[in-house]
Amino acid sequence: MGLKSFNPYTASRRFITVLDKSAITKEQPEKALLEPKKRTGGRNSHGEITSWHRGGGHKQQYRKIDFKRDKAGIPAKVAAIEYDPNRSAQLALLHYADGDKRYILHPIGLEVGMTVSTGEGADILPGNAMAFRHIPPGTMVHNIELYPGRGAQVVRSAGGAAQLLSKEGDLALIKLPSGEVRKFSVDCMATIGQVGNLDHENVTYGKAGRTRWHGKRPTVRGVAMNPVDHPHGGGEGRVKGNHPQTPWGFPTLGAKTRHNKRTDKMIVQRRKS
Repeated sequence: MGLKSFNPYTASRRFITVLDKSAITKEQPEKALLEPKKRTGGRNSHGEITSWHRGGGHKQQYRKIDFKRDKAGIPAKVAAIEYDPNRSAQLALLHYADGDKRYILHPIGLEVGMTVSTGEGADILPGNAMAFRHIPPGTMVHNIELYPGRGAQVVRSAGGAAQLLSKEGDLALIKLPSGEVRKFSVDCMATIGQVGNLDHENVTYGKAGRTRWHGKRPTVRGVAMNPVDHPHGGGEGRVKGNHPQTPWGFPTLGAKTRHNKRTDKMIVQRRKS
């Protein structure tokens, strides 16, 4: 799936690139796998803005995705590849032999008409899911569970892939896309292969309006404000030397925010800065 550019018949068209969706085989989503998606505008239950610069954007419906992959031993046929407005990856629609239909993240190499399976007897092929104890070292995986049975929480975005380095007892050593090396239980499920839609990171929006379609509102820089509004504000001309701060004076832009001593022991090597 590549990128498409356009003849510059307007100023913004000169820079816009969009994904070539020739790999998508079905336009309308599966109705039984949809649910409403309520918008918060970045506000919490008290009406206070906790995630800034959110609001507007195109209306979306959530696609229910099978992150648990718990239908062991039942083969499924790939019926279609679909677009998902809620994530960077594409979706594969599976028709199971027992009549069930489910979405999974679409990995590279999985085509319409191919068969996928789950569990101990599955082959090491893209789209097949199994626990780490049944995956050979060196295999590239995605859609990884942090805790057995909870459902996949790690390596789910477009182009993502982790590598199973080794297994020792009840723990597997995984190198994540960030460069972090972390321990997982060998009973955690993972899907073979790399998440598709590799060119997602190369898309250029090209105009401010396209970010508004995604529900992102304009951001004012702190240095453009007055001192009363932001720690970066004020000064005659531009002032250097202020540490990056939020409007409330907390460190930001690369400042470490992880404070979880309970799971520190699972991290073997920190991610590369």
